[in-house]
Amino acid sequence: MPRNQFQRMIFALITVVITVHAYVFYSLYVINGNTFMQITGEGSVLSAISKMGGVSVLGKAIPIWAVVLIEFCFAYTLEVLVGSPLSFKLVCRVFKFGEVHPVIFETAIITATVGIMCPSMSLIAAVLYYPYGMVDFNIFTLLANWLKLVCFNLPFAFFSQLLFIQPFVRTVFKFIFSKDIKARAAAENNAVKA
Repeated sequence: MPRNQFQRMIFALITVVITVHAYVFYSLYVINGNTFMQITGEGSVLSAISKMGGVSVLGKAIPIWAVVLIEFCFAYTLEVLVGSPLSFKLVCRVFKFGEVHPVIFETAIITATVGIMCPSMSLIAAVLYYPYGMVDFNIFTLLANWLKLVCFNLPFAFFSQLLFIQPFVRTVFKFIFSKDIKARAAAENNAVKA
């Protein structure tokens, strides 16, 4: 696990880069893909998005790469400022760091982070992808879209983070900071021997 602010920022960066790509793909292909193909009459999601002129964000069509960039900026900012610090504090209210098995502690942090980030990012997505050109703005439509997104995204977010994304991120993180991890382990061993 990250031990200082720089390592936390790198850990969040790796997580968000992978997560944003996964969720944009999930949103465009799995949740909305059939709708896009039915609206345009195209046989593939990419062709449908291309025919629509891109993905509608705040009522304007933009390319997929711009969607990824916008979501990355929101997700990274939210993760660094709210998601990681708050999830750690919430988990520390239930478990004492170092007194519980690391797998249980890490699983609790992943669960808390998903519980914070999924509704937050779903609210941002509900605002960004609201059908501004098709219907007049209505707060109840926005709330219904937000609830729908949370229901679609929460299971995907939880299981993808727990089973795939976080194990991969932790492996990459351990590779990047292997010298620091070895030095820390050696220092802890020397402290125990003394």
